[in-house]
Amino acid sequence: MRFAVVGNPGNRRVALFDQAVRAAGLPAPRIVAWAEVLRAGGADFAAGELVRLDSPGEDADVDRLLRGAEDPARVEGSARWYASLLAAVRGLRGGVRLDDPDELAVLFDKRRCHAALAAAGVPVPASPTSGTDAAPVRGWDDVRALMREHRMPRLFVKLAHGSSASGVLAVESAGGGRIRATTSVDLTPDGHLFNSLRIRRYDDERRIAAIVDALAPDGLHVERWLPKASQQGRAADLRVVVVAGRATHAVVRTGASPLTNLHLGGRRGDLDAVRTAMTAAGARWADVLGVCEQAAACFPRTLCVGVDLLPAIGWQRVAVGEVNAFGDLLPRLTGLPGSGAEGLDTYAAQVAAAVARHAPTPA
Repeated sequence: MRFAVVGNPGNRRVALFDQAVRAAGLPAPRIVAWAEVLRAGGADFAAGELVRLDSPGEDADVDRLLRGAEDPARVEGSARWYASLLAAVRGLRGGVRLDDPDELAVLFDKRRCHAALAAAGVPVPASPTSGTDAAPVRGWDDVRALMREHRMPRLFVKLAHGSSASGVLAVESAGGGRIRATTSVDLTPDGHLFNSLRIRRYDDERRIAAIVDALAPDGLHVERWLPKASQQGRAADLRVVVVAGRATHAVVRTGASPLTNLHLGGRRGDLDAVRTAMTAAGARWADVLGVCEQAAACFPRTLCVGVDLLPAIGWQRVAVGEVNAFGDLLPRLTGLPGSGAEGLDTYAAQVAAAVARHAPTPA
């Protein structure tokens, strides 16, 4: 049995997966660079190779090929990124795929992903842009109209094809028609948008409108802002990794803003304290993990997904904010008790699951 990985050579994620494969006593995986795939329009794999896709992020050359942007910090270009990525994935030939191309097309479109989850009965925030039939959001005027029509004084505006909080705005209205947006987007004086590692707050509606208007051509998704539970005075949510249908790993993320992403100043919280709080509120931890597994079941041909779980104030209810195709980078974290991945990191759990699923049947 042999693995192949489509990824960025030298990337930490690729290195961790390589390490997990070797630790399982298997030959080192063959690394196929995203840059080569994008330039060649595809790649070929042997009939028995287990082909895993890794994130194409964190490589300036790959980003340029996907988005056409010279500066990887620029926010614009996500629609082109999406089309380029799907074209590249569909150009992969042969092998046994651990990530399904059609499911990736849904996972990387928040509107389609939201609709798939809702149709399966997964609890999700209300959204007027869910699915492919919803009217497009053409700019800030449309966002304002949706806020009025759907009585959403607080909402998230997201790039349909964004990741890692790129292009996300947490928008809230106050008395007197005032508007505030919390985001990682930096609006420069010349009107360009850049991702920032520092959370920014905009109170000038004209600047908020300029950001949304600049993002709109790439496609926008709008969701009701659900007030989240807190831990030690900070907003809290969870990233739960589901491998082969089972919730195997979980981490609590806390933040001083609605954006809890760890690279934006979020911190890892106390998972035991979350379980205790949920139990005290009458919620069963097994049911909470079950919601994540229900979300992952919408993508049965994709071995691993990362589920962003939003616990409501009081810890009694949860909703799924997003499902991520490349949401498995949780360093130094081993599997949950009873998950079957005890003692394994997320990559070792995927190797074990892939081997179990695709091992040759003895004659």
